[in-house]
Amino acid sequence: MRTPRYLAIVVGTTIALSACAPAGPTEGDIAADEVALKAATVAWLEAYNAGDVDKIVALYAKDAVLMPPHAPVANGLDAIREFLAADTAGAKAAGITLVQGTSTAGVSGDTGWESGTYTAKNASGVVVDSGSYLSVSHKSSGKWLYYRDTFNSDRPLPAPPPAPAAPAKK
Repeated sequence: MRTPRYLAIVVGTTIALSACAPAGPTEGDIAADEVALKAATVAWLEAYNAGDVDKIVALYAKDAVLMPPHAPVANGLDAIREFLAADTAGAKAAGITLVQGTSTAGVSGDTGWESGTYTAKNASGVVVDSGSYLSVSHKSSGKWLYYRDTFNSDRPLPAPPPAPAAPAKK
């Protein structure tokens, strides 16, 4: 009867090999990564409100893509920097501050995501915009960096200005 002995060898080898396999992330590791993803958003918002574009850009991977509303897609750090420099300057001049709402995050291997809501308030504290965002990050050398980042407004676009009046006929 070779079958039981063969089966014992296969089972024993499988158990031995599985003991040598690296352990997957623990619930604590995943929870810590989710906290880190949310902390990056807080850092992004603080830097945005301060007009610190370099601090924001440092949160992105070299090949990141930013997809803002009502603007062209920004591919790579130079384009992201250019968009954010103009956008933060405009917000600062208008007295606009971004405030984070609720969010949720998740992790699968070295990819993480966070989605949530935000409001934009003017200098008087009045909400002038609100929206949602979705950020996909990649963990590299122990640091989460945005890889794809998009946000949108919940508000409709403002109405276009009225067409100029037709010249009077003589």
